[in-house]
Amino acid sequence: MSVEKQKFPTDFKGVHIHFVGIKGTGMVALVEILHARGAVITGSDVSERFYTDEILEKLGIQALSFSEKNITDSVQYVIYSSAYSPEKNPDLKQTVKKSIPMLLYTEALGAISNTAYSCGICGVHGKTTTTGLTGTVLKYLDLPSQVLAGSIISSFGNSCTMTKNCLPGKKNYFVAETCEYQRHFMSFCPQKIILTSVESDHQDYYPTYEDIRNAFIDYICKLPKGGQLIYCADDKGAVETAGMAHDRRPDIQCIPYGENADGDYKLTFGKVEGGRHFFTVQALGQCAICVPGNHNVRNAAAALALASELLKTDGKNPSDYAENLKSGLLAFAGGKRRSEIVGRIKNKRGQEIIFIDDYGHHPTAIKTTIAGYREFYKKHRIIVDFMSHTYTRTAALLEEFASSFSDADDVILNKIYGSAREDASCAKVTGETLAEHTKKYHDSVHYCAEFEQAAEEGFRQLCCDSGNEYPDGFLFVTMGAGDNWKVGKLIMEKLRSSES
Repeated sequence: MSVEKQKFPTDFKGVHIHFVGIKGTGMVALVEILHARGAVITGSDVSERFYTDEILEKLGIQALSFSEKNITDSVQYVIYSSAYSPEKNPDLKQTVKKSIPMLLYTEALGAISNTAYSCGICGVHGKTTTTGLTGTVLKYLDLPSQVLAGSIISSFGNSCTMTKNCLPGKKNYFVAETCEYQRHFMSFCPQKIILTSVESDHQDYYPTYEDIRNAFIDYICKLPKGGQLIYCADDKGAVETAGMAHDRRPDIQCIPYGENADGDYKLTFGKVEGGRHFFTVQALGQCAICVPGNHNVRNAAAALALASELLKTDGKNPSDYAENLKSGLLAFAGGKRRSEIVGRIKNKRGQEIIFIDDYGHHPTAIKTTIAGYREFYKKHRIIVDFMSHTYTRTAALLEEFASSFSDADDVILNKIYGSAREDASCAKVTGETLAEHTKKYHDSVHYCAEFEQAAEEGFRQLCCDSGNEYPDGFLFVTMGAGDNWKVGKLIMEKLRSSES
């Protein structure tokens, strides 16, 4: 039984909500939001331990095994992940049997967005980082705000959410990462939107670029009269999408940011020095971030634009808060699987190896992220282990993937991480296909289908004599939406055991 948004509580104090699939990143973020608002939370999931278990434990919540017994008489609402079906999952079957109101995660997020002044952050790339940057900046402002990101953000206190000075019944600002897949963001109720990028992706649901572009246009057109679209003027797809949305809804205020923008949020890139990437935003002057890459500078500009516009909405002058805004940017240290430094260790030659794990799984994200590492870690040899995610995406963007590793010194490719939505036996590509195509663009490509093979190859490269060409050592990057982060873990274990 679905719940209409207006019938979902606005005051959650004492309301018992049960989460099915509670360990999912988005679900945990929603748990944090509702827990902070006073809800009583229970939840169920598989027994395998995930990094989100730590968040649940901090909240005093233990994930239960799936069972109809979880749906007690005190449960008032059930929120569930799309990974579970009301026809098959025992918790959900019992929920239906007892006629308890239930919502998909995206529906629940949409209902919550309807209770505040809400802002959605969307785009094919950069959603999580931009949300993390925005939330970190908002921590430094006197605005009652709550932020939900799609990953753990270190500056949120290793949490998926940030809450500051929110009060029931008052005007609170809610900022959330909103996802385009299967048009999930259409449940959200935005007053302002950040659009980072638009290009072909999720080919299993959006066969053409026009399909995904039109979904973003429909989402933008959910803005109220006078609502604001903050879009990246450096992204061709975002510019086109903003223009088409404005043609349909000329009452929407379109605010550009980036190098090609005019106005307050025009961006000028500066130097990389001392672990900081400097840049200038026209309305605020020189700023800096401590995470690598021009793409993250653009994300920072988007965060500054949204925070500044929220200050204006609250009757404040952003210029009065310039130092707060800049301090917020410097406090951002990344998120889980977003250029996350997972380890530092030395090889037998005494050279430092920095291990990074990154979620990049689209050619554009791969290319810009590695380029950022090349500029930030100038004197390091960069080795990338990549696991492509979904057969449909790999097939549709094969040449784009193959040519996206140009700033890496060495490339290791794993087998494709398939989706449960796909039939692998009908796939037109394999990881080996991608490796063969990548060899057309790169001189050092190794296909290692399994993680153990990849770890052996990575270990060999990290222990070789790099001469004086890379005096600062190595950067070993695991990249992709799959679980190839295990390759970096295996290599670190090998390096430690070789020392003993």
